[in-house]
Amino acid sequence: YFSDIGLAAALIQSKEKPTKEEIRATFTLQQALVLVAILISLILLPFLSSRFHFGAGGTWLFYALLFGFFIASLKTIPSVLLERKMAFGKIALVDLSEQITFTALAVLLAWQGWGLYSWVIAVVARAIVGVILMYAFAPWPIGFSLHLGSIRRLLKFGVPFQVNSLLAVAKDRLMNIFLWGILGSDGVGILGWAQRWAQLPLRFLMDQVIRVTFPAYAKLQTDSRQLRLALERSIFLLSLAILPVFAGLALSMPWVVEIWPKYHKWSVAIVPFWFYLINYSFGLITTPITNAFNAVGKVNWTFKLMIFWTALTWLLVPWMAKDWGTTGAAAGLALVSATSGLAWYWARRVFGFSLLKVLARPLLITAIMATAIVIIMVQLPANFLNLIVLVLSGAAIYLLGAWVLARQELLWLLHLALVLWRKRRE
Repeated sequence: YFSDIGLAAALIQSKEKPTKEEIRATFTLQQALVLVAILISLILLPFLSSRFHFGAGGTWLFYALLFGFFIASLKTIPSVLLERKMAFGKIALVDLSEQITFTALAVLLAWQGWGLYSWVIAVVARAIVGVILMYAFAPWPIGFSLHLGSIRRLLKFGVPFQVNSLLAVAKDRLMNIFLWGILGSDGVGILGWAQRWAQLPLRFLMDQVIRVTFPAYAKLQTDSRQLRLALERSIFLLSLAILPVFAGLALSMPWVVEIWPKYHKWSVAIVPFWFYLINYSFGLITTPITNAFNAVGKVNWTFKLMIFWTALTWLLVPWMAKDWGTTGAAAGLALVSATSGLAWYWARRVFGFSLLKVLARPLLITAIMATAIVIIMVQLPANFLNLIVLVLSGAAIYLLGAWVLARQELLWLLHLALVLWRKRRE
């Protein structure tokens, strides 16, 4: 969170091609921050090692992770250059190579009896493979600069952008820690189970979409019509893909908990799970919008929204958790997300799109599929075979509805995938 204070995002968002001075100023400031973070970590190492009983292997792993952190910072500028060119295939290849290197080495060495040191070697190898590939794909004239004008321009966007990330940590991660004191370990465990299953389909797509759409929106910021179309299509396709999955999870999870004995204990998490699904349904729509705000330079708008949502979360969620337990905590988060209408209103003013028009067909397909699932559930008892029937029936109805009501968009997506595949082969 402190490795570049949003400078990389500032370079990606810039309308003009970043100058050598701006790139080098970003690199210089980032490396200074990284070295300070590493120095602080090394100073804290004796305390951490004693407090958490690192041992020799744990200490070497700590060193390896700091090395990986430093090497990862060297990849920032090449990654920015690739993202500005929309060369996500190369970035994906780097990520994939890093993961294969890490996993293969960690498993092989652990199998050979290296213990914790297998992790140490895998971390170092992953970092080295990643930086070599990244610089092979996007070399740049490495250098240092303290050009104050460039740094000031970059920080104007970068600082609010990075503070938004820190506020998100305070809103979500720190809140989970705080709730431990109110709900205890059992309550936090219930919320963790509900949150993990609710966000699974969202994380599968959302992180990748955000990474791609931010530079895409930034490239289109001077063409309001194309930017509006890109934002509409992003929200439409995400909603089309995820809202029916959310509905299917909401309806089938009680069966899952009932069918498998080891999941019986999670029956108390079903209602919080439903509230988390509501929470992420709002986030599914709001995240691309705030991403677009950032891409067109309205990062201060996003900053104000994050302050509002963070303050509301800390005011509402602990109070509801204290009075209504885990259900109250999850409901509080859903209520906070329901205020996303403010972001939607601003987006309509800035980008000129109709959210109702974008969401009409995904919501209709979701409603049709959910209705069919409810009818089937009423007719069948809860068992594994009928759960498979339920899932397959829901998927078939969803795919049929998507083809009938969203055929044009699906064909466009298929055509785009074929074009990109042919370009990569060429």
